[in-house]
Amino acid sequence: MKSQYHCASQQRILKVLMCLFGHEIEGLTPGQVAKLADITAGNATRDLANLEEAGLIERLPGGDKVRISPSLGRKALAILHTLDRAKRQLDDITTRFTHPA
Repeated sequence: MKSQYHCASQQRILKVLMCLFGHEIEGLTPGQVAKLADITAGNATRDLANLEEAGLIERLPGGDKVRISPSLGRKALAILHTLDRAKRQLDDITTRFTHPA
């Protein structure tokens, strides 16, 4: 059952963004993105322009290829840091409960 909040264009742009992961070095052309996301070239170009405007992707110098932006990479690293901090807290609590004072 589809939610009343489902929006095809928003789902498509998220699919485009997900296609870019794993191509951080060489990037992808809009045509490659279109093929991977199984969308039209026009939609790929439009979605990439919106992702670039949002700062989630960047254009590689000297070409038409795009890749995930460093700012998005930093956000992903923030998740890992949060998980690491939570693990240290859990390890501390576990140690306090399992080792007598």
